[in-house]
Amino acid sequence: MSNNSQSTTLADTHSPESKEVSTHKFLIHHKGDHVGVATSPIKEGEQVIGIFMDDNSEVSVKSRGDIPLGHKISLVDLKSNQPVLKYGIQIGLTTTEWAVGDYVHTHNIKTARW
Repeated sequence: MSNNSQSTTLADTHSPESKEVSTHKFLIHHKGDHVGVATSPIKEGEQVIGIFMDDNSEVSVKSRGDIPLGHKISLVDLKSNQPVLKYGIQIGLTTTEWAVGDYVHTHNIKTARW
């Protein structure tokens, strides 16, 4: 049995005999950002690992919806009409309440661009 040094064991495995192993599935640009970006598709209910690009630390989040490659996952709970941070700056406002793990896209965020 080989040990893959790039794999990470998820913290909330069900039993020692059936450890779930995964590499990261999303990236976070800066500590304090409210969203991460999926580096591969994420399924609803999946426990996924994200990597902070500024220090390589990890965070684990349970997805509350299917999230396509390149789309955003919420890392924080936010109320409606709250600023959303990515890259350490405000990129928009929430249009609905968010919970950690929500799929973030045009249905629940208004861009700061226009």
